[in-house]
Amino acid sequence: METRIQIRFGELSTKGKNKKRFIQQLSRNIREATQDYPQIKIQPNHDFIFLDLNDADEAVITSRLKDIFGIQNFSPVYVIPRDYETARAAVVELMQGLETEGKTFKIATRRSDHSYEHDTNWLNAEFGAAVLQNIPNITVQVKKPDITVRVDVKKEHFLISTETYQGAGGLPVGSSGRGVLMLSGGIDSPVAGYLAMKRGVEIEAVHFHSPPYTSPQALKKAKDLTAKITRFGGQIQFIEVPFTEIQEQIKAKIPEGYAMTITRRMMLRITDAVREKRKALAIFNGESLGQVASQTLESMIAINAVTTTPIIRPVATMDKNEIIDIAQKIDTFDLSIQPFEDCCTIFAPAAPKTKPQIDRAERYEEQLDIVGLVERAVEGMIVTPITSATAIEEETIFSDLL
Repeated sequence: METRIQIRFGELSTKGKNKKRFIQQLSRNIREATQDYPQIKIQPNHDFIFLDLNDADEAVITSRLKDIFGIQNFSPVYVIPRDYETARAAVVELMQGLETEGKTFKIATRRSDHSYEHDTNWLNAEFGAAVLQNIPNITVQVKKPDITVRVDVKKEHFLISTETYQGAGGLPVGSSGRGVLMLSGGIDSPVAGYLAMKRGVEIEAVHFHSPPYTSPQALKKAKDLTAKITRFGGQIQFIEVPFTEIQEQIKAKIPEGYAMTITRRMMLRITDAVREKRKALAIFNGESLGQVASQTLESMIAINAVTTTPIIRPVATMDKNEIIDIAQKIDTFDLSIQPFEDCCTIFAPAAPKTKPQIDRAERYEEQLDIVGLVERAVEGMIVTPITSATAIEEETIFSDLL
């Protein structure tokens, strides 16, 4: 039997006149996720997307579709000639391939073509009778059955399915514009990136690197975290920003209590400059309210004062356990807890201000060449495309050198 996959939308169904644009973006994302199977044909329409597999590996494609935002659920469907006897035999054959011992089932028929000679009640009864005649120890259950056999009567053929998989929900990545993610090596920022992508944002990851104070392993860890979340939205641009000069200047010239506040203000200035250069619309970060000294409301206000760009904090109201649950779900947690220091932990003061004053921060910053420091950091940034294969490729290269 010829196999297709029928993809159904969630929120996209409510997008009105913009629905076509969302579906087109979802189709592009599916194409990118399955680019190593060029034989797949993607057929979008108003209510669903069909994938003609053309002998592509169904198990692999099914696994990838589960992580693509914008998909509510999907089903492998089998294309059967529009002949009742053939369809009846196909329903029995498909059921015989499932674990049915002691299970319940129902037939759910839909006639897209109302000119077909038999109505849905007749088809439900006949197909159900065929299953009962050929498969022992199975019973009919109309409400919440173990197995639902869906039959769709089209003008050209029947479509039959026995399984439905849950998708990732959300909106297609790229449908809500582009944002930059302030990506550290911790637990929170990859989760923030994942949640931004779920709302349709195409993210680019900005990571601050301060050699020799931060190690090559810390940089690789950040790239590996980026690679982990590419499976939800395809390739991500990883933007490495040099930060050594700035941290040395802050260490030498800024009172210890304000060092963290001014470090964050400099990071935000640079991120905003990168955002403008990359034509992004907003900045995302992994700040969780009250978690550390720089994430009190007073600190956020003092840090945010350097820009008018929207700062979006997807995990701001979550507690640490909630964030960890998502990190484990998306497989970033084990990487995040690797003990490599990042820019946020080196030179960290013993007693940072939790209620910094903007006027004091500005007065202390007069000791720094703000414009020059920002310009040099942006000029020194390195942009690297990251895919899900990046971490594997780099690990292989590293192993070959040993």
